[in-house]
This record gives sequence, C-alpha cells and structure tokens, in this order.
Amino acid sequence: MTAGRRRNWAGNLVYSAAETVSPTSVEELAAVVSRAARIKPFGTRHSFNAVADTDGVAVSVAALPPEVSIDPDRGVVRAAAGLRYGDLAARLERDGWALANLASLPHISLAGAVATGTHGSGDTVGSLASAVAAVELVTAGGALRTFRRGDPDFPGVVVSLGALGVVTTLELDIVPRFDIAQTVYEELPLDAALTGFSAITAAGYSVSLFTTWLDPDVIDQVWVKRTTETGPAPDTLSGARRATVKRHPLPGVDPEHCTDQLGVPGPWLARLPHFKLEYTPSSGDELQTEYLVPRQHAGDALRAVRALAGEIAPLLLVCEVRTVAGDDLWLSPAQGGGVVGIHFTWQPRQAEVEAVLPDIARALEPFAARPHWGKVFDADAAAPRLPGLYPQWDDFRSLRRALDPCGVFANAFLDRLGV
Repeated sequence: MTAGRRRNWAGNLVYSAAETVSPTSVEELAAVVSRAARIKPFGTRHSFNAVADTDGVAVSVAALPPEVSIDPDRGVVRAAAGLRYGDLAARLERDGWALANLASLPHISLAGAVATGTHGSGDTVGSLASAVAAVELVTAGGALRTFRRGDPDFPGVVVSLGALGVVTTLELDIVPRFDIAQTVYEELPLDAALTGFSAITAAGYSVSLFTTWLDPDVIDQVWVKRTTETGPAPDTLSGARRATVKRHPLPGVDPEHCTDQLGVPGPWLARLPHFKLEYTPSSGDELQTEYLVPRQHAGDALRAVRALAGEIAPLLLVCEVRTVAGDDLWLSPAQGGGVVGIHFTWQPRQAEVEAVLPDIARALEPFAARPHWGKVFDADAAAPRLPGLYPQWDDFRSLRRALDPCGVFANAFLDRLGV
C-alpha cells in the first residue's frame, strides 16, 4: 500500500484517496476489498472527472498477472483487466488475431475503457464494451463473480462505472487480423458533411471528422481508415482533397506521434488508433468532453454545435466527430442504436470550459445526447435527464444494490448522478 495523492492523466483532478493498493494476485485483491469500507478501482487514470475517485482506498489491477489466453474455437481472448489495449493488440497480432475496434489512444486499460463505454469509430463497429463476452470481478465482501454474455445481468455489468466491483479479467471477441490503410482529406465543406454525412462515414471501416470551428463552414480534416480489401482510397471525398503530407489532428502540430497515413497499408493495431503506442500524444495538458447522439440526429446536432462556434473555438484544441454502432448494454452511450460522438478536446482552462458546458448541453438536449461517462460534463445538470436517456437505468440501480448493498464502491460522483 502506498501513501500520497495521485492526479489523473490530464492533471485537472487530484484523487481523494490517500492510499493506493496494487495487489499482485486475485486472492490479495479479494482480501483488500473484503476489508474496505470504501474502495474504487482505477485504470490508466485517463478519466477527466471523478468517476474513479474515492475517499477510501484506490485500487489498481495493473500489477495482477498479465494473462492473455486466446481461445480460437470460441473466437475470444481472456485478458487481464489492467492491460493496455496496445499491449493486448501486439499479442493478438503476433498470433494472427485482432480486435474489431480500438480507441484513439492505445494507452488506455481494458477495464477502464470498458467500464466507461469508451469507443473507437465505425458505422458497423461497436464500442470497446460491445466486444466483451465475459466479465470477472471481485464484488463487495471479496467474492469473485463471473458474468457471461447471455446471463440476465450481463448487459448491466459491462459498462459499470466501477460501481459493481473490481474487474480482474475480461473475455473479448476477436477476429482474424487485418490490414488498414489510412488517408486524410482536408477542407471538407460543412454543408457537404451535413448533406452527405452517411456517405462520408461509410467511406471507410473507421472515419473521423476533425475541426477547430475557427471556420464554422469547414471541417478541417477527415481521417478515413479503409481495409485493404476495399481497394485504394479516392483522391477526393465530397469536395475534400487528399492530403499529400502526414497530418496531426491539431493544426500546426508535428504528426510524428500519429499513426501512418498517405494510404500506406499496415496492421490494424498500427492504423485504427490515431496515435502510436510508443509515444505519449501529449503531456496530458488538455480537457475532454463528449456527447453521443442517436445517429438520426447527427445533422441537427452538428448544426447546433456550429451555432456555438464563436463561444467554443477560443477554448478548443480540436473537435472530433465519429460514429459508433449500437449495442444493448444498459449504461452504454450507444445503447439502443447507432450514435454519433461529438468530442471536444479543450485547452486546459477548466473554469472557462466549465462555463461553456451548460450551453453545449442545452444545445444538444433536444437530440437525446448522452455524456461520455469519463469526460468533463455538468453532472448536476445531467442527473435529472439520465434516467430518461437510459431505459434500463432502474435495472442498473437494482443490480448495484444487489451486488453492493453497503455502497463499498460508491463515490460522490455517482451519488450526484443518482446511479
């Protein structure tokens, strides 16, 4: 057990726990949980809010044995919860396997990303949580439980916000390894993006639109990741021209740390993320917010954000727009159908960012926008709306009471949300 308070990756949050535990076995973890009055797991600390905070003991599973066990007959991999996606991906690639999706950063942990509904991109590809086939976790009192796809409570256990226990291992769906070629297009007219949104997001296996909103009528870049089976990328995309040099999503930033572009094929794990595992894409001096809206509201939601461009642009580093396929997980932001994620990467000016968040939330409220659980948003304003946005909200609350009747995994953030 170590003393001393930790910060999150962005540096905008000092965790409340004065002690951190890093057990090296499941048995040791169970003993720690069984003794704790309050305890909370954390991963790579890439959350921008207090979802993983606790006034009790903070527990990391990064020191548990780094298990990776591939079952080719079932098409799943059993992996330690504290592994980073990039490390698991390298092992899968070596053995001829792949995950269907990866997030922008391969640096995040399996359990942390899954628990917050974190995602990659793709019209037909679900969030990282949608690949989960089984969850093993230590619940309050130290009991080890396993929930598998098909179990009645499984859809509630996957995206859990750390409220049900400490995840030790996950089983994830895998597919045969594949290659991707990444092409960047520049200066897409916003009108073309709005009228041809579905065609643009269907142009690749994974597609991201980036803009600073400095020019509210232009999407600065479109990153298209295509499987090599679909052939070479076209020279233009809805009026945007193909970049002739490698680009970073942020204007004027050296693209050295970005994954390779210019249509050069490479393995899935070296193209689906935006940034390379061997580099840290920034020092963490940024904030992030994301809202996910049902796919049918994409155009209206983007128009609503455009109307706030003058307010948003001075604080923004970049805005990314991506699609995610729907799933049936109770607290997944993609529950019930495909969604469009509107992601804001902010300058580290928290007070000013927090001042503009209510305007963004109000602008997107008519479109059933769900906030990303691990990003910065106005929790007090969101709390009254959340039960109406998640049909299984009360089911999750009942599951939480059943697995953690004494609130061992509770914290102030979850209490504010009324989970």
